[in-house]
Amino acid sequence: MKNFTVCYNKEIQGAEAVKDTLAKLLSKKGLQAQIADITSLPSCLLARSHETGLHGKAQHLDRSALCSLAPPALLPSQFVFVIGGDGTILRAGRFFAKSQTPIFGINLGRLGFLSQTCEKELENSVQKILDGKYRTEERIMLASGDNTALNDFVVKSCVTGRTSKFLLKINGKPVCDYLADGLIISTPTGSTAYGLSAGGPVLTPELEALVIVPICPHTLTARPLVVPDSEKITVCIKDNGVASADGQEFYEFSSEIKIEKSEYSAKLALLEDTDFYSVLRSKLHWGISPVK
Repeated sequence: MKNFTVCYNKEIQGAEAVKDTLAKLLSKKGLQAQIADITSLPSCLLARSHETGLHGKAQHLDRSALCSLAPPALLPSQFVFVIGGDGTILRAGRFFAKSQTPIFGINLGRLGFLSQTCEKELENSVQKILDGKYRTEERIMLASGDNTALNDFVVKSCVTGRTSKFLLKINGKPVCDYLADGLIISTPTGSTAYGLSAGGPVLTPELEALVIVPICPHTLTARPLVVPDSEKITVCIKDNGVASADGQEFYEFSSEIKIEKSEYSAKLALLEDTDFYSVLRSKLHWGISPVK
């Protein structure tokens, strides 16, 4: 590889310094690195919602739009370093999904569940990448119209502060009614995020499945549901609803919203010496007794 992109989140403290350090590391090795502020990039496939969303009309978001953001124009590259927290990686994952460019996370946030390294391990990790000591994983994404999510779609009523009735349909057939604060439709990648906090299961990333998790349901029989990723999910609501994609893009809908597996997938670069279960244990303290 010779062409790299370094994406950073200027809103995160220390990101610009790490960006400069990384660019110098690559330059010393005779490699080209273009720099992009992630906050200036379109949110990838999140294009043209059918209605005006909470933040006004959605942009038409496509990889081609990136080239117009310049100067300088961001050209196609072979590998992307992403500096920031999990939110930064989610946005980069959605953006570079169309081009299937591998992204590698450098954590400057809190948990950094999707990241592979941190600032103090930066030089060592970069060398591993350049030596080819990494693998890539295809991560399922969700689509709702022109909107996409790597973690999850969260569906709620536009009327805040109260529970609502949601009808869940799968492949057009009614499954159940929920009286709840909302529903989370999650990918395996997102199963360790909001869905886990709401009582959902953890799915390993390679599973071809989706999780439907009710938020604060008003019945003891409402449990998370794991379904094949080929299922077509519809959520119906009496009032107008609002959906969020990865907790970053919000838009309104009326009556119902349809969610399914996206034709695109995010491509994450992972170091050879890491695995999903070690990340669970080290970052979520999974299965570690509180008493030593």
